This record gives sequence, structure tokens and C-alpha cells, in this order.
Amino acid sequence: MPLAIVYSRGRSGITAPLVTVEVHISNGLPALNIVGLPEAAVKESKDRVRGAIINSRFEFPMQRITINLAPADLPKEGGRFDLAIALGILAASAQIPSAALAQYECIGELSLGGDLRMIAGVLPVAIACRDAARQLILPVGCAQEASLISHAQLLPARHLLEVCEHLCGKNRIEVSNQQPPPPQTAFELDFADVQGQFQIKRGLEVAAAGNHNLLMLGPPGTGKSMLAARLPTILPALTEQQAQETAVINSISGQPLHLHHWQQPPFRAPHHTASAIALVGGGSNPKPGEISLSHNGTLFLDELPEFDRKVLEVLREPLETGHITISRAAHQADFPARFQLIAAMNPCPCGYLGDPSGRCHCTSEQINRYRNKISGPLLDRIDIHLEVPRIAIKPPGQPDSNTESSAQIRERVIIARQRALNRNGKPNAQLNNADLQSCCQLDPASYQLLAQAQDKLGLSPRAYQRILKVARTIADLADKDRIELSHLSEAIGYRRLDRNR
Repeated sequence: MPLAIVYSRGRSGITAPLVTVEVHISNGLPALNIVGLPEAAVKESKDRVRGAIINSRFEFPMQRITINLAPADLPKEGGRFDLAIALGILAASAQIPSAALAQYECIGELSLGGDLRMIAGVLPVAIACRDAARQLILPVGCAQEASLISHAQLLPARHLLEVCEHLCGKNRIEVSNQQPPPPQTAFELDFADVQGQFQIKRGLEVAAAGNHNLLMLGPPGTGKSMLAARLPTILPALTEQQAQETAVINSISGQPLHLHHWQQPPFRAPHHTASAIALVGGGSNPKPGEISLSHNGTLFLDELPEFDRKVLEVLREPLETGHITISRAAHQADFPARFQLIAAMNPCPCGYLGDPSGRCHCTSEQINRYRNKISGPLLDRIDIHLEVPRIAIKPPGQPDSNTESSAQIRERVIIARQRALNRNGKPNAQLNNADLQSCCQLDPASYQLLAQAQDKLGLSPRAYQRILKVARTIADLADKDRIELSHLSEAIGYRRLDRNR
């Protein structure tokens, strides 16, 4: 039969839509044409496939070969369709049985010698193939990453000949039973390394327990970056579903996937020279940016006012919605972006405002211009504002009597986070208006305190709600069912920058 159909998978955002590779061989002058919106790398697959077939001791048909990649309106990229195209040509020329191809999906790039090479973005392919109840033939190098998807039927192969022998019923490829390595929770960093700064550690604990956004304000050298780098050590591990979502984004971005740490929340810290596209993603064929790479984890922006203001403003929508839509003329892509924003900044351009040495000579105009780089709407979306003071230096070897380890703090964070999940099914930072009505009720004294704070600080309705969410988290850490006056007072105290507006 001069027509063969092979199933493969393309890429659209974080999904892997089905691509049907149709191969038709007809009489005419020898030619090979690929249709179906292929990009340059896909068009070049004809040379790789021809070399792989010939060097695998098969016959390459000297006829007119037409390859259709359906659907025609989906852009096709990369060398992921090489294996499917080669199998389609061999099946259409009756060198392998075509009936056996219906139960498989094939993906992988071919070398000129027929070896199967790794591709990027195998995780969404494995998920889609599992949901379609088909077995996936893929390169051996991708098998370990694809094994993160439970119940996926994986057939790892090293060479085109192995695949053909399997389809012919000879030397069958065994379904991979490879399991992901056990997760490791050991960290090189620890909060026990940080001397002092107990109030800041408390603020980070609250932020971790409720998944709240946080901003640290303080002079250089007070430990803002050091504290932020240790936040992942107190965050709860990701669920399997969350870890798969994060791993899919890394997979399609070509980022290295550390299998021993794949359930740890990601931590991204882009430089302040990063562009808006670098943060939100983009390109002619849109790819995820830093906010998506930090999905289910932390995005740390050091020296926040040094970022271009237009770059910071693009964070406002994903901070509220938890996803980002990138539109292009041909198509658009949706990427998840549910991240926790942690930021750090100096109090003034020179960084030493309020220093006892009096070294700061910044004018009020310079200070206002510096701080106004962070717009009010963006600041409203940051739940906790912490002022990081300079601390006295202790002699080397002198222990800090009140220092807690990350493991101790993490245990409290996990318990508080679980209370929120049991109550509302989400962290407190993601509570909506209905949730606030049901679980953030205040007694008269607490309500009066919050009303006074709203009047004196000029709080917006959004800032008002975020104070309630932080207070709910503090109550969870204290194992209380209701928000008490002390919890609300602490939450209001975390709105440090609202007092200067």
C-alpha cells in the first residue's frame, strides 16, 4: 500500500498536540516533499531520513514521496518528526508492516547513521501519549525524563533498526520499567547560617507558609540576598502534579532537569538587565520566560528598582491570574505562571539612608525618584514588606543562641500550609473574596484596628485583602481557627512601605 500513517506529537505552549504523519508514494520523478507548515529544521529532515534509511540497509524509494504533517495549520518545528517520517516511508514502501503502527506514537531525531537522538519537550509528549492509551517509541536518552510520568508506556530505542525489528515482531522492545530516582531534600544552605535577623526570618516563614509575595528593604550587606536564597529550604515539597507541571515547562525550554530534586520548588533569580520578553517569554514560536520557569516556586528579583519599570509592570497580570498568554500573528501560547515573588531593594540610590554614619547624601527628590520606579499597583500586589536592619558583627565561632535550622522552620511551614489546603484547597495567598468571607472573619476590636490602618495608611481594597490573607497565615502558624488581634497587628506591621506613600 503506497500510503502509511504514523502518529507523532508537536508542541504548542506546554501541550503536545497530535500530529499525524501521512506518507504517500506515487510514480513520477524521484522527489520528497514535506507539507503541513514545516519550519526549516523539519524541511531538512528529508536529508537526515534518507541517510538514516540507506545506512540502516533499507531501500530508499526512488519515486515521488509526499509527506503531510496534519493538522496543516499547526507550526511544526525541530527534528522530533524524523523517526515518524522514516517509519512512514518504510511502511509505505512495504519494507515494514504498516498495520502495527496504529498502536504507537513515535518521536525522536535521527542521525545520518540511524541513531536516535534526544529531543526537548518529551514530558508533555509522554503525558499526551499516556492519555491517548498508546505506547510511545522514543530515544533512550529521553527515557529517564519521560519516566517521571506515571503509567506511561515507554519503548526506548537506540537505533532505527531496533524500532523496525520491534514492528516486524523480532527482538521486541520491552516497556521501560525505569523509575525516577528517590527525591532528595538535603540543601547546601540553611537558615542556621544566618546570624540575627529574627524578624526577617519570621517574615520569610509567614511568606513561605502562605505563599505570599515579599519585599525586603535594607542597606547593602545586611543579608537580603542570603536570606532569599535560603527560602527554598523551608518551602514544602511539590505534589506530583505540581512537579510534573514544573518539569514540563523545563522540558520544553531545554532547561536541565535534576531528577533527584524534581519535586523541589524552582528558584529563579534573573539579573536586573533582563528584558520583558526574558521574564514573560516570547519569540516567533513562543517559549516560557522566567515567570513560567518559576511556576510553583520562587522568582527572586534582587535590586528591584534597577529593573526597567516597563519590565516590572509586566508582572502585574500574572501575579493576579497565575498564567501568561503570549500572542503572535500566527498563533498564541498560554503558559502557567503561579509564582511567589521575592524582591530586595536598597532604601535609596546609594543604599545607606538612615545609616548612623551619615554617609548618605541622597536628596529627597532622588529617593522619591528611586522608589517610584516601583509603581503603586505592583507594590499593592506584594503582601509583606520587611525592613532589613544592619546588625552587629559577632566574633567568629561565637554561637547564635536563638538560631533555628531550616528543618525546624520548614516543619512549621508544612503544618500551616496543610491547614490552609485542608480548609480551602489552596494557599492563603490565593484566597478569593468568597474565601475571605468564610475564613477571615474578625472580631469588633480587630475590625476597628484594620479600619484605622486603612484610613491612616491609605490602603487600597487589594492591600486590605492581602493584610487579611497574611493574618490568616499567621493564625495558621499559631494553630488558631480564627484571626486574633495579635495576628492582625503583625500582618499590618508587614505593610512597611505603605507608610511612606
